[in-house]
Amino acid sequence: MSEMMWGGRFQKAEERSALDFNASVSYDCRMYKEDIAGSLAHASMLADRGIISKEDLEKITGGLLKIKKEIDEGRFAFSVELEDVHMNVEKRLTDDIGDAGARLHTARSRNDQCAADLHMYMRRHIAKLAEKLIAAEEALIGVSEKYKDVILPGYTHMQRAQPVLFAHHMMAYCAMLQRDFERLTGCYEMADASPLGACALAGTTYPTMPKETAEKLHFSKCYGNSLDAVSDRDYLLQFLSFASICMMHLSRLSEELILWSTGEFGFIELDDGYSTGSSIMPQKKNPDICELVRGKTGRVYGHLTALLTVMKGLPLAYDKDMQEDKEGVFDAIDTLGFALDIYAGMLGTMTVNGARTRAVLENDFSNATDMADYLAKKGLPFRRAHAVVGNAVAYCIENRKVLLDLTMEEFKKMSPLFETDIYEVLQIENCVKNRDSYGGTGPKQVKRQQREAKKIVNRQKKLAAEWKEANAFIAVSYTHLTLPTTSRV
Repeated sequence: MSEMMWGGRFQKAEERSALDFNASVSYDCRMYKEDIAGSLAHASMLADRGIISKEDLEKITGGLLKIKKEIDEGRFAFSVELEDVHMNVEKRLTDDIGDAGARLHTARSRNDQCAADLHMYMRRHIAKLAEKLIAAEEALIGVSEKYKDVILPGYTHMQRAQPVLFAHHMMAYCAMLQRDFERLTGCYEMADASPLGACALAGTTYPTMPKETAEKLHFSKCYGNSLDAVSDRDYLLQFLSFASICMMHLSRLSEELILWSTGEFGFIELDDGYSTGSSIMPQKKNPDICELVRGKTGRVYGHLTALLTVMKGLPLAYDKDMQEDKEGVFDAIDTLGFALDIYAGMLGTMTVNGARTRAVLENDFSNATDMADYLAKKGLPFRRAHAVVGNAVAYCIENRKVLLDLTMEEFKKMSPLFETDIYEVLQIENCVKNRDSYGGTGPKQVKRQQREAKKIVNRQKKLAAEWKEANAFIAVSYTHLTLPTTSRV
């Protein structure tokens, strides 16, 4: 094995503990189809340039497709001794077809090979996450339309502030996810670059055509600098940044759903299918899914911090430290994908208790700002109006009242500017309806937000479909993989 990988320089086999520590096949075997696709494209380019023969190309192509079929069917035994997915495939290919297989690595290094695999892997999974992100956006739009008339308290400092439409609240989260999609678009564009042709770090003496190989693999561009090509992990850092921000948004929503589902709030009830019970307390219905999303957010943050730390002191070009680029990224992809899938289903099945949210609003002072605005529109400077209403709230608290309980006589004592129309102004529905400023919580504004969000979703769907089509040549499921065992956890 060592003779094949790095020739006769070494006189002693690698220690078993070092071998296990060095091996990456237990997780990079996820990329086997990317690896085989890259090798097929590379071999084709070599033959086109006359670097290998057409006969060698036929043998390599047939051998690689045979290996792919065996892995697809779970019949391929990955070996830790061969370190990674690349050497597992190459060793088996050479065993099967002889010298033709040994020629496959001409004008290629594991450095640009591994980088190309990871670029393809990221590009394909970004396309998958795009579909999941769109589904979560549509769930938020859907639940906002389903409960379009529900009004609930809006909060600042976790204190009731002003009434808002529940739909307005949901559309705020939709806006967050749509910004996430913009970031994801940038991730795709950065991943959509081929490093093949860079070899180890300095390019090659062979007359290769990197742009030809890139076209075969549906890349839109190639790296212009070979050192950068093999050492760049910015596209992974950008993805982990996107994933961290997206998880943060889901975590914020999780926190609200957790609070809203408590007995103290009672604003929503999560479907039984997205809740759990207690092993000892029969009455419990726990929002565990929301709590797990909130908890796993820190895990994704950790992957971003870990890779930033790995990369911060690395000299050009490739260093073995970079092998640490994959596990965190793979886990972030899985974690975010699960979270988006779950939220798309959970939001569509939860129940919103509009009667409860209305009852809360009828017993607090969320309409106080409207009372101050009323006085300001009558000519009283807003700061003075603010003080008048503050005194009114204090009076109500002392006398166990809310603003709508005040008599006209009590209003007049607070300010002669009050007229009977104050009662209409203070109605909760009017507090919402009258906030018709652009982006506000007024029903017309919320409907506009929903319309615009749907237009954005339609544009996103077209882009996601383009990405999916560009990556259709590597459609893969990993459920059948028999993973090798190492001492690493």
